[in-house]
Amino acid sequence: MTADNRSKNEHIKEESHQLRGTIEHGLGEAVTGAIAEDDTQLLKFHGSYMQDDRDLRGERAKKKLEKAYSFMIRLRIPGGLVTPKQWIALDDIASTYANNTLRLTTRATFQYHGVIKSNLKRTMQAINAACLDTIAACGDVNRNVMSAANPFLSKAHGQAYDLAKTVSDHLLPRTGAYHEIWLDGEKVSDKSRKAGEGEEPLYGVHYLPRKFKIVIAVPPDNDVDIFAHDLGYIAIVEKGEVVGWNVTVGGGMGMTHGELDTFPRTADMLGFIPVEDAIPVAEAVMTTQRDWGNRTLRKRARLKYTIEDRGIAAFKAEVEKRAGKPFGNARPYTFKSSNDVIGWRQGHDKKWHLTLFIENGRIKNVPGKTEKTAYRLLAEQGLCDFVLTSNQNLILVNISAKNKPKIEAILKEHGINIATSSGMRRSSISCVALPTCGLALAESERYLPHLITRLEEAIEKAGLRDDEINIRMTGCPNGCGRPYLAEIGFVGRTPGLYNLYLGAAFNGSRLNKIYAQDVDEKRILALLEPLISRYAKERTDGEHFGDFVIRAGVVAETKQGNQFHEDVKLAS
Repeated sequence: MTADNRSKNEHIKEESHQLRGTIEHGLGEAVTGAIAEDDTQLLKFHGSYMQDDRDLRGERAKKKLEKAYSFMIRLRIPGGLVTPKQWIALDDIASTYANNTLRLTTRATFQYHGVIKSNLKRTMQAINAACLDTIAACGDVNRNVMSAANPFLSKAHGQAYDLAKTVSDHLLPRTGAYHEIWLDGEKVSDKSRKAGEGEEPLYGVHYLPRKFKIVIAVPPDNDVDIFAHDLGYIAIVEKGEVVGWNVTVGGGMGMTHGELDTFPRTADMLGFIPVEDAIPVAEAVMTTQRDWGNRTLRKRARLKYTIEDRGIAAFKAEVEKRAGKPFGNARPYTFKSSNDVIGWRQGHDKKWHLTLFIENGRIKNVPGKTEKTAYRLLAEQGLCDFVLTSNQNLILVNISAKNKPKIEAILKEHGINIATSSGMRRSSISCVALPTCGLALAESERYLPHLITRLEEAIEKAGLRDDEINIRMTGCPNGCGRPYLAEIGFVGRTPGLYNLYLGAAFNGSRLNKIYAQDVDEKRILALLEPLISRYAKERTDGEHFGDFVIRAGVVAETKQGNQFHEDVKLAS
C-alpha cells in the first residue's frame, strides 16, 4: 500500500464536500469569535481569511481572553471596474461591518478588515446585493483576474478588460457551497455532495495545488506586473485593435526565508496565440498545473516550480496538446514601466480619466484628508466610474470635460492633491502586514510612508524629486506586494528589521538581488542615501535606478529566478 504523502491541505479539500466543511455550523457558534482550524483553510476559497489584532495579543493573553478575532474579506472584481452605485454600497459596508476603510489590493480589488464573525454572513450578503462576490478571491483556485488598468483608455484596453471578465467566469469554481452558506441557497444532496457530481468539472475535489493568478497587459504599460504571475497575456495591437496575445507562464513572488529551494521567479514566454484561443489556453495551462503541480510540499506547489522541475518545453507541449492549438512565435512588444500614470489622461472616446495615488491602497478619512468621503460624493453625484489598479491606486473614469472642474473642486475640498511629494512615493507599494496579517514578521503599510519621507531628504538633495524610483515593502517573504520586482525592495524579517533588495527592472521584467540583511532604519538610510547620490551624479541618460546599481556593480543581475540566491555580495 502506497503511503499518502500529500499535504494536510489536500486532505482538507478532499473531505470538504466541495468547500463546505463545517463553516456554516461554525458561524453559529457564539462562544468563540473564531472558526475551526480546517474551516479557516476552506474559508479562503470563499474570499475570506480569519485574522486577529496582533497589537492586542499580549494584553488579551494577560487577561486570559481569546484573541481579538476578525475576518478579512476580499472581493472578486475582474478588471477592477466599479460603478457609482456599487461604490456607495461598498462604502456603506465598510462603515457598517468593517473598520471604516476600503483597502485597495495589489490584485486590483477591495479588502475589508475587522469584520467580526457574527457580521460575516451579513457582509457577504451585502456584497452580493451590490452585484459583486468574493468567490475564489483566495484559496487554491484561479483568483481575481487583472487587466490593464483603464479599460476605457483605448479599444485594446477594452479588449483586455473583456478577456479578464471572460476568463474569470470560465475558471470560476462551480460548487454551490458559496450560495448555500452565505446566500441561503438550495442545499446540494449529501449523495451529490460526497461524489462531487457535476460540481467541479475543471477543479475536481482537490482543486489546484496552490493559488493561480492571471493578468492581461497592454504595452507599453506593464501596470499589472505580468512577469510576476502564473499566466499572462500581452496584447499585440495592430491598427488600434488586439489581434492576439503573447502568452507568459510561471511567474510568482513568494519564497521562504533561509530556504534556498524557494525563490521568486519571472515568467517564461510560451509564444503567440490569436484572440480566439485565449480561453482554451487558459484552461489548458491551469489544468496542466492542476495535474502536474506538487501536492506534497506546498512551498513548492506553485506553477513556477512545476515549470522549473518539468522544463518549459515539456510544459508548453502539454498545454498545446490540451488546448489543441500550437503556439506561434512571440510577437515584438515593448514595456516601459510597471507604474501607473498619475494624473489626467484622455481616452480614445475623448472622455477624461484621472489616476490618483492612494498611499498603500488605504482609503480612509484622516484630519485634513477625507478621501473616503470625497469618493462617496463623486459616486453620489454620478460624476465618474471607478477602476482599481494593481499598484493600489484609483482611477476615476468616464469623466466629461465639463465635470473635470467639479471633480477637482471636490478633491481639493477634501484635501486630496493630484500630485505626490516625490516620484518615489507615487511608485510605492506595501502589503497590509501588522497588525492583522498572521504571516507578517514586520511592519509594512504603517511604516513605508515614514521611511519614504526620510528617504525624500536624500532625493531632494540629489535633485531627484520627480524621478520615479520603484520602492516596495512587505512584512514577510510571501511577496504580496511584489517586492522582488522593485528597484528598492524591503522584506520583513522581524519587527524593525528588513532584508534590502536592489536592482529590479523599472518595467518589471527583471528580479532584484539581496543587498543587505536585517537592516533597521538607521542602516537603511546609511546604505541608500549614498547610492541615491551616486545615481544622480553617475547615471547615463534615461538610466533607471535598478539598471544603474547593476552597471555600477552594487548588486549582480538576476537573470532568472533560480539564480535569485546566487552571486550575492552583501553590503559591508
